[in-house]
Amino acid sequence: MTTSPAAEEPKYWVKSVARAADILEALAAPAQGNGLSVTEVAHVCSVSKSAAFGTLQTLRAYGLVSDDGEGMNRRYRLGMSLARLGDRARSQVSLRGVARPVLSELTRTTGMESRLAIPEEGLAVVVDQVELDQRVRLDLRMGHRELPHCTGLGKALLSAMPQSEAAAVVDRFGLPQRTLRTITDRDTFLAHLRDIARVGYAVDDEEDAEGVICFGAPVLDHRSVCAGAVSITGLKLGLPAWRYQELGGQVRDAARRISLVLGWVDDAEDTASAS
Repeated sequence: MTTSPAAEEPKYWVKSVARAADILEALAAPAQGNGLSVTEVAHVCSVSKSAAFGTLQTLRAYGLVSDDGEGMNRRYRLGMSLARLGDRARSQVSLRGVARPVLSELTRTTGMESRLAIPEEGLAVVVDQVELDQRVRLDLRMGHRELPHCTGLGKALLSAMPQSEAAAVVDRFGLPQRTLRTITDRDTFLAHLRDIARVGYAVDDEEDAEGVICFGAPVLDHRSVCAGAVSITGLKLGLPAWRYQELGGQVRDAARRISLVLGWVDDAEDTASAS
């Protein structure tokens, strides 16, 4: 059983609420598509059968749990009221509001300017950024629409699309050369997107502007659909090659944190937990 986060603050931990939360998490596990019996719920959550039954009946009264069958064959599943509450929760979440503290931390820990972009007709539109307080300023404008093939934000967004959709965007905008490092061959670029999807972050290594390097990663929502991308941008001069993977990983982790708040579920992590 997963330890309740509330257990970290026992002074304010209400055991009955924690038990209900544990039961909902147990019913939500991918392996429980057919539901669980009272006995199974009690076993998974390490509670007595009477406590499990009482909690299940209370949750059922609020529509948070549903059941079918009779006697020993009765199975419990998540109730449809959770879908309504989930929709309400998502409507109250602002992508910019969720991302802002993560961007601030990214800038502080990496020493680079961070940005948030959303997809719009195949382009990356910058909707928020956290700047550095320094003399050398990069021209990172709010509302700026970036080409998808040569920027960290653009490539991150494309990498989260099905390959056919990404190819359609490439065919629409082409692969204009911005610097000598810009990828301008269609097949090479599509293979590059597959590599980005595999590692979880994109690198714009002087492909949009000479002397500037950018790392971007996609943000996913509760449907595992790309809702946006985050990036860090700085001057390449003096940046050692060994830092690339480290910085890319930091951006990927930041995007993952935002995705989890938006309701994204890491299927790989769920599969590992269920096994």
